[in-house]
Amino acid sequence: MTRLSPLVLLLTALPFTALPLRASAQDVDCANAQAQVDLTFCADKDWKAADADLNAAYEVAISAMKGIDLNLDAPDRGAEKALRASQRAWITFRDNTCTAEGYAFHGGSAEEMVILQCRARVSATRAEELGNMAAGD
Repeated sequence: MTRLSPLVLLLTALPFTALPLRASAQDVDCANAQAQVDLTFCADKDWKAADADLNAAYEVAISAMKGIDLNLDAPDRGAEKALRASQRAWITFRDNTCTAEGYAFHGGSAEEMVILQCRARVSATRAEELGNMAAGD
């Protein structure tokens, strides 16, 4: 078995010590992001916030649908079930829509960012729809 000397190991690793480290989350100013890695980071941050808002709106809407079902005779109930089914279908729609939108940049460094931006935008619209549904609008 051949052993590498410590000097060889040091010289092999030395070039990698000069590589810049990715900025931490607190270092990214999303209002002024310019580098693609930062733009994608910010798009992911926006998507996560929109997804959290969507999940909160969904819970309110599910609660409203349960309330509707409670006021109906057993054979007529189905609001909650219908919303659950529609949300599952909507998630497939969102993911496929945003994947298709990302294809404009397929294979490029912006593809992921475009998909995340689409998911944030479409999720915000869906959260508003769910809020309207819960309010009976």
